Amino acid sequence: MKGFAGIVGHKDVVSHIQNAVRTGKISHAYIIGGEKGSGKRLIATLFAMTLQCGEHGTEPCGKCASCRKALGGNHPDIIYVTHEKPNSVGIDEIREQLVEDVQIRPYESRYKIYIVEEAGKMTPQAQNALLKTIEEPPEYAVIMLLADNPEILLPTIRSRCVTLNLKPVTEEEMKDYLMQQLHVPDYQADIMASFAQGNIGRAKRIAESSEFMEMVENAVYLLKNSQRMEVGDMIDAVREMAGDKQKIYDYFDIFTIWFHDVLMFKATKEVDGLVMKGEINAIRERASTSSYEGLQKILEAIQTAAGRFRANVNPDLTLELLFLTIREC
Repeated sequence: MKGFAGIVGHKDVVSHIQNAVRTGKISHAYIIGGEKGSGKRLIATLFAMTLQCGEHGTEPCGKCASCRKALGGNHPDIIYVTHEKPNSVGIDEIREQLVEDVQIRPYESRYKIYIVEEAGKMTPQAQNALLKTIEEPPEYAVIMLLADNPEILLPTIRSRCVTLNLKPVTEEEMKDYLMQQLHVPDYQADIMASFAQGNIGRAKRIAESSEFMEMVENAVYLLKNSQRMEVGDMIDAVREMAGDKQKIYDYFDIFTIWFHDVLMFKATKEVDGLVMKGEINAIRERASTSSYEGLQKILEAIQTAAGRFRANVNPDLTLELLFLTIREC
C-alpha cells in the first residue's frame, strides 16, 4: 500500500491533510471537491485510514488491525453513505445512515467517519437534515462530503466545512504516472496525458482500454482525409466508429488535440511541443493549407458540436456543420 505517496498530484491537499493530522487540528466537516475521476474517494479513504490508524502517524501504516479492516471495506467506524436513486441522495438516507447513526459512539476507534460520495446530489431537504449535525457534531465525528461541484451545495453547508479542491494534474505528472505506473509507451503517454485533461481516473481508464489507441488512429485517419472526403461519408464513419454517444465526446477531444497540434506547429514550426509527434507530416500539410483564423474556427466548432450533443440537438446536423467547417477552413 503506497498511502499518500501513491497519489498523483494534489500535493497541496495532501499537505493540508497531513498537517491537520500532525497538529491534531481536525475539522468535523470537509468538502472534497473535484470532477469525477479526480481521486476524491481515494483521498477521503486515505484520510480516514490515517485518522483511525493504530500507528498514529501522518500516513496509514496499512498493517495495523484498523488499516486492514479499512482496506477490506469492513471498518465499523468508517461509513460510506450510499443512495439508491442514481440522481439524488434523499433525506431518509442521510438521516438513517448519518444523522441518527452518529449519535452512537465509535465502536473501536477515536473517530467515527462518514464519507458521503456524490454529495452534490443531496436534496435540499437532505442537506438541511445534515446541517444540524455539522453545526453541533459529537466530538468524535468527522464528515467528508465528496462533490464534483461543491458550489451546488447549500451555502449554509459550505460555510461550515473545510473545502479541499482537487485541481487538474499537470501533463508532466500525468505522463510520468502513465509511463512509470501503467507502463504506457512514451509516444502513447503524450496522447493519453493530453486527452485525460488532468483527470487521473480518465487517464487510467484509457490506459487500460484496448480501444483507445484504435480510436485515435481512426480519428486521425478521418482528419487526414477530411478535405478529400464527402461530408456524408465522414458522418457515417464517425457514427460507425463511435458506436455510442459517450465515445462521440472522446472523438471530439481527439479532434481538439489534433487541431491544437496543427495550430502550434503553424505558429512555431517546432515538433517537440506537439502531442501527436508521429503525425508530423500530416500536421505540417494541414498547417500549410489552413489559416490561423480557420484553425481557430475549427477548434470553436468542435466545442460547439460537443455542446449541441449535450443539449440533444440533431446529431447528424451537428456533425454536418462540424465537418463542413473542418473541410472548408
